[in-house]
Amino acid sequence: MSRKLLIPMTFAVLSAFNANADSTLANVIQKDYDNYLDPLFKHFHANPELSLAETQTAARLSKELEKVGFSVSQGIGGTGVVAVMKNGEGPLVMMRADMDGLPVEEKSGLPYSSKARQIDPITGNEVPVMHACGHDMHITSLVGTARRMQAMKDQWSGTLMLVGQPAEERIIGAKAMMEDGLWKKFGVPDYALALHVSSGLEAGVINVVEGSPYAGSDSVDIIIHGVGAHGASPHAGKDPIVLGSQIVLALQTLVSRELSPRQPGVVTVGSFHSGTKHNIISDSAHLQLTVRNTNLETRQILLDGIKRIAENMGRVAGLPDDKLPEVIYSKESVPPTVNNPELARRLKSLWVENMGAEKVSSLEPSGMGAEDFPMFTTDPYIPSVYFAVGGTPAEDFEKAAAGGPQVASHHSPLFKISPEPSVTAGVEATVLALLDLMQK
Repeated sequence: MSRKLLIPMTFAVLSAFNANADSTLANVIQKDYDNYLDPLFKHFHANPELSLAETQTAARLSKELEKVGFSVSQGIGGTGVVAVMKNGEGPLVMMRADMDGLPVEEKSGLPYSSKARQIDPITGNEVPVMHACGHDMHITSLVGTARRMQAMKDQWSGTLMLVGQPAEERIIGAKAMMEDGLWKKFGVPDYALALHVSSGLEAGVINVVEGSPYAGSDSVDIIIHGVGAHGASPHAGKDPIVLGSQIVLALQTLVSRELSPRQPGVVTVGSFHSGTKHNIISDSAHLQLTVRNTNLETRQILLDGIKRIAENMGRVAGLPDDKLPEVIYSKESVPPTVNNPELARRLKSLWVENMGAEKVSSLEPSGMGAEDFPMFTTDPYIPSVYFAVGGTPAEDFEKAAAGGPQVASHHSPLFKISPEPSVTAGVEATVLALLDLMQK
């Protein structure tokens, strides 16, 4: 099958399933949650591990997937897990779940809160660890999906690839798996799926958009070379703080004056370091930027503009060419996550049909958070859909609106989701999508 052509949406397999079992699919998943997935979620939540150090998480995930008949490979791109189940002729479909936690001390008050501490393999520091972004829900849902798909092998055909990805929080895990020959070892998927739990969405609701659910992200450093002098004699030097301030202000015109008003973009200077004392003009300054976009054309406009502004503001300040500001692009870069529109419409119709219109929404994102999932789907291009699953009970939003406790955001020490409706909805939506994509 060509990865660029999508077969027309059909409910042939699901209609056969609906006739005798669709009304019980949610019930079957609920029973599996009560009897099996609930304690598994609590185990993952209480035992988080940092990016690049998800060894025990990967081992437990591998054990769970092997238990239901998947062929499991570990150590892909570091601690990555790839589980494959071949079930006759048909497409190769990938479902990905990220595994890593964050260096956050949990203060959620949950009875199964994390008390874990770990040596960060990147910084070397011992830090508290928490699943403050819901990756415990993602891998629990992946196990639930594996258990359902194994039990329903007579209703689908093809090859199912389940991926446990490391280091999403550092946006380097997907790239590491690709550099380790992921597609060469396991084949290039015809379709790719991923989900993320959302504390900003009502628990159990599926949210899917046709455009870009997550932005592309680049980290950029600007090194400004000045000429040091006494603060009382500014004419004797070239002040990098003044030049840096001019660059910061000029960068604001990239979004306001160089992008179309309907095209989103972000250029944020998150750090500005220079100088050591009140009366010393430093000889250097360092700016750290994050740059966000929703398509590759916008990304290029912003990155090119940053370099042009930085260098030419240096010329305005009278710096020679060998002292112009240096613009350094970090390797921590990801393209935007862009859902295939046709596939997104297809799956949304499927979920509305089988889960109910009240359980499916298409709310556009309000922020520019980034993901490294597109490292799997951009080159080569793979039709993909990244969807969200709500994680906060409706009554919590009502209490917050009435002046009660606010719903904690992702990466907060207070972050928590309601696992039962989140995991069960995630499993149901994923299983329905896989059955439709892998019809006999």
